[in-house]
Amino acid sequence: MGLTQQLSCRGESSYATSLASSVVDYPVEHGRRYHAYRDGKYSRPNDEQEMDRLLLLHEIMTRVQGGLYSAPVEKEKIKRILDIGTGTGVWAISIGDEFPEATVIGNDLSATQPTFVPPNVRFEIDDVEDPWVNDHKYSWIFCRYMAASIYDWPKLVANIYENLEPGGWCEFQDFDLQYYSDDGSLKQDDALLVWISTLLDAARSLGRDPNPGSKLEGWVKEAGFVNVVHKRYKIPIGPWARDPLLKEIGTYNYKQVDGGVEGLSMRLFTRVLKWEEQEIKALAARVRKDLANPRIHALFDFHVVYGQKPE
Repeated sequence: MGLTQQLSCRGESSYATSLASSVVDYPVEHGRRYHAYRDGKYSRPNDEQEMDRLLLLHEIMTRVQGGLYSAPVEKEKIKRILDIGTGTGVWAISIGDEFPEATVIGNDLSATQPTFVPPNVRFEIDDVEDPWVNDHKYSWIFCRYMAASIYDWPKLVANIYENLEPGGWCEFQDFDLQYYSDDGSLKQDDALLVWISTLLDAARSLGRDPNPGSKLEGWVKEAGFVNVVHKRYKIPIGPWARDPLLKEIGTYNYKQVDGGVEGLSMRLFTRVLKWEEQEIKALAARVRKDLANPRIHALFDFHVVYGQKPE
């Protein structure tokens, strides 16, 4: 894979050589910072505010599942792990600590990962939709939070299959980003539903599927994986759920959605839909009112799918 930056050891940078200025000379638009490598490929920011939101999302989904992963991997058989779209790098770092004998590689379009990481973890700047060039197969390939980011999901899943060793595992954790309510409390004219529907339409116009979660099982099976398991989780937005765990998750999820409304929208709405910045901010203000409205019991679905390459 391209533009690889290697890790040396804990206490040294996870990028042992200086990154090219073309990779880290991040453009700023409407007060938000974006990736430079393959500029425009990914619509969400890569600034500190977005990294904080992704760390919160990591905590939410780890709590939802009761752990970092669901695949029944056997520690003694896991030698090389790939974390696709590593983002903050928090999953790769945590897995590096849990699997100290394995090499963990995280790739992303942005160098937004920490400087100090476990000695078995390294990061690469790469576009996962480019052709894959690897000298070694992986034991486990992990991919999450790529909704509205991938152009050809079946091709990505096929590449994952091809680059796994026999008996290796894939695991996807992703969303159907369309919000809904089970009790009809989220109305068609509510700003929250107007916003998310407009956002997803903009992503679709670029050929990016914003609702891959429910399709992952089919793609994984079509690629040839066996022992495929699909888990679906309903994620509340706000503290309205009666179940104590879901109430806590909903509270945190409210914070991450509230903190992401403008960042998720700004580039897509200005570039694709030709909105003005003030239009976006005005809609965002109405969305935040809906998010704080206890009448609205909004949800979205989170899907976990894992499978094994035949021995």
